[in-house]
Amino acid sequence: MTKKTITPSAEPQRGAEMTARERMEFLFDDGQFFEIDKRVNHRSEFFGLNEKNIPGDGVITGYGKVNGKTVYAYSQDRSILGGSLGEAHARKICKIMDLAVDAGCPIVGLNDSGGARIQEGIDALSGYGEIFLRNVKASGVIPQISVLLGPCAGGAVYSPALTDFVIMVKDKSYMFVTGPKVVKAVTSEDVTTEELGGASIHGKVSGVANFVSPNEAAALEKAREILSYIPQNNCEKPSVFEDLEGSYETPSLDSVIPESANRPYEVRDVVKEIFDTDSFLEVHDSFAQNIRVGFAKLKGETVGIVGNNPAVNAGVACIDSSRKAARFIRFCDAFGIPIVSLVDTPGFMPGTKQESGGIILHGSKLVYAYCEATVPKLTIIMRKSYGGAYICFGSKHVGTDYVFAFPRAEIAVMGAQGAVEILYAKALKGLPSEEAEKKNKEYVDEYNDMFANPNIAAARGYVDAVIDYSEARNVLSSSLNSIINKRKTTLPKKHGNIAT
Repeated sequence: MTKKTITPSAEPQRGAEMTARERMEFLFDDGQFFEIDKRVNHRSEFFGLNEKNIPGDGVITGYGKVNGKTVYAYSQDRSILGGSLGEAHARKICKIMDLAVDAGCPIVGLNDSGGARIQEGIDALSGYGEIFLRNVKASGVIPQISVLLGPCAGGAVYSPALTDFVIMVKDKSYMFVTGPKVVKAVTSEDVTTEELGGASIHGKVSGVANFVSPNEAAALEKAREILSYIPQNNCEKPSVFEDLEGSYETPSLDSVIPESANRPYEVRDVVKEIFDTDSFLEVHDSFAQNIRVGFAKLKGETVGIVGNNPAVNAGVACIDSSRKAARFIRFCDAFGIPIVSLVDTPGFMPGTKQESGGIILHGSKLVYAYCEATVPKLTIIMRKSYGGAYICFGSKHVGTDYVFAFPRAEIAVMGAQGAVEILYAKALKGLPSEEAEKKNKEYVDEYNDMFANPNIAAARGYVDAVIDYSEARNVLSSSLNSIINKRKTTLPKKHGNIAT
């Protein structure tokens, strides 16, 4: 009997804007994609598959140039058996991942699959395990980007979660461990696919998605943009931040950052002033917005930005912001990207919800990430830096190379008013309201003079220099240039045991 040959559809599968091959062609520079393993076929004998010839087995793999640099990629084809993963399908993905690691080049996965191929049973399940193993081995060695262009469910979700960046498409891609029908059967909860694992949920609530794009083309363009900021592998030599552009001052920062410590402002406006024009590529822009993280260019070279955002909840640190910042810091450290911290936070979020949710454990992830990072680390304390948050967010005490502070920076155990209420409670008790108010102001001013200013920290060497707002860009670039080739020896160990 002659096997029936199944070929990819010339039209995009239902719900898609491009075919699997068109997606690859869009990702790579024009005419720069080379496909491998085009003729690989399955070996299954069950459920009629023995009568079907499926060249490529539902996934396109290969390599090419993106922005002129070599990148490896795979693209699952949902027009072929729903893009389901079988043994040969998995072997193709594993092979391209192995080649990427050996070559020291990024790997991009275009995910669009109905899950494990039921007709192949345990062989399909083993394929996922082999992929996970390679995700972990490649982690911190080469950049890994996952673009979700359709469904990704069950065990399949763990591969994207193990990669460095996850890009989802609004109203089109979704991820969940168990689908709506299973949820209904087990918990009696009625929930839609979008509500359970759509891009909006993972972009804003869970934090699984680093980027949410409006359509497939935008998602693929986002992958190209990310690749333009990051190195090919963990061995790529760091850039030199030479002053090729001359001296650029940032005097308008004085007006961007309000004089009053209680007035909010958007930290993205600070990033715009200090770093190269329109160069900020924000990661997780809709998740935990009380902190902003992302890549920016400083005189043409990539740096990682971690900035408390007073525009949202006064920039207070919490469970989600700690997770978000810690993961980003660890990526930058793995790939030799210098870290610049812009600090303005009153501390960690109080309350039973945060404590019962594990703020201690999640906050320790942030501490671990800063302490572990050996790349050049610079911090500017812009305004408030209180209590434990002062220590955690890029202080000298967690290994930051240079710490600078603006003139109005407040560095203390807590805000002056809170400190006065504790330190002078007895002295103020029983005083007439008018006199108590006058005394309270005196005590607040006294506390600010004694503690809540950058000069005390500078006198101790905890702040390297108090700088003017106009000096920020030039000080960062010259400081980075002075330590770009820093060498840090760490104790020999298999790996650390980060809190979970």
